[in-house]
Amino acid sequence: MSVREEIIRLKNNVMKDIVGQEEIVERLLMGLLANGNLLVEGLPGMAKTRAIKSLASNIEATYGRIQFTPDLVQSDITGKQAYYESDKGGKGEYVFEPGPVFNNIVLADEINRAPSKTQNALLEAMEERQVTVAAVAHKMPDLFLVMATQNPVEQAGTYALPEAQMDRFLMHVSVHYPDEAAESQIIRLVRGEFSQEHKAKEKGGQLEEKQLTTQETIFAARAELDKVTVPDHVEKYIVDLIFTTRYPERFSYELKSFIKCGASPRGSLAMDRCTRAHAWMRGANEADIEDVQAVVHSVLRHRIIRGDRAHEHKVTADDIIDDILEKVQIPTIGDSYLVKTVEA
Repeated sequence: MSVREEIIRLKNNVMKDIVGQEEIVERLLMGLLANGNLLVEGLPGMAKTRAIKSLASNIEATYGRIQFTPDLVQSDITGKQAYYESDKGGKGEYVFEPGPVFNNIVLADEINRAPSKTQNALLEAMEERQVTVAAVAHKMPDLFLVMATQNPVEQAGTYALPEAQMDRFLMHVSVHYPDEAAESQIIRLVRGEFSQEHKAKEKGGQLEEKQLTTQETIFAARAELDKVTVPDHVEKYIVDLIFTTRYPERFSYELKSFIKCGASPRGSLAMDRCTRAHAWMRGANEADIEDVQAVVHSVLRHRIIRGDRAHEHKVTADDIIDDILEKVQIPTIGDSYLVKTVEA
């Protein structure tokens, strides 16, 4: 079985546990392959926790959950230096006890429930791939994925993520209600799970063991993803989309009135990584325009800071992205912003 087939098998295994939310499963896998973290926004009961727990349970990986609350402190996330006295009566020593962030797959539940100082402990781990405790840096595992969640409705008692920190997430996924057919499937899925657990308990045994995806397979997939090429005209399209968020007046002053601040170069890099990940997952070794369009909302949704007029007219970031997609012309093959040198 090829590396790509192994990853597709992983996706299918997770999809057995998740109904009606295929996007969040795809985005989690893209984050895993592109080595980036996700911010997932949705109402309670939308399978956010179930999705990442299912992913972790299908990989040879450790899983940790951090419930963010107003009284959560940094050491609850990163761990602490604990002092242990010597059994022989001599001088004791400080030993680092790692916190839940030192897992391969981490759920940061309701991240906006904790103050900014506490949030920063997780954000350092995400960005720097290390945490600092008592002036000592501790590296994160090589396989490390954070999925942070927040509720879009409840605002009381929350601490909004700073705009600069939002940019650190590779993608922002918006989760919606399933349709009627998916809702019926969810009922049957959970009903079947309860039945399986009951039968296993009656027999005094355990549920059937899964064939887990190894970390080596994921690293091999990342190596293959790095080889996915992005043609010049696709790269130009990415740049054009990003620059339209920064200079919307080039297209219309109405668009400019909706955007307070556009995407940074980090957004361009995220678009490139996600575009290549999407192409690789569909079986291609070269990205195309459709790959960009498939990921653009998830990549830019949290990177476009809306202006007052957008809030006044209830224009969402997705509305703005849709408008940008309509206005930006798709480049023709061969178009590029870089001047190619001709070899002698």
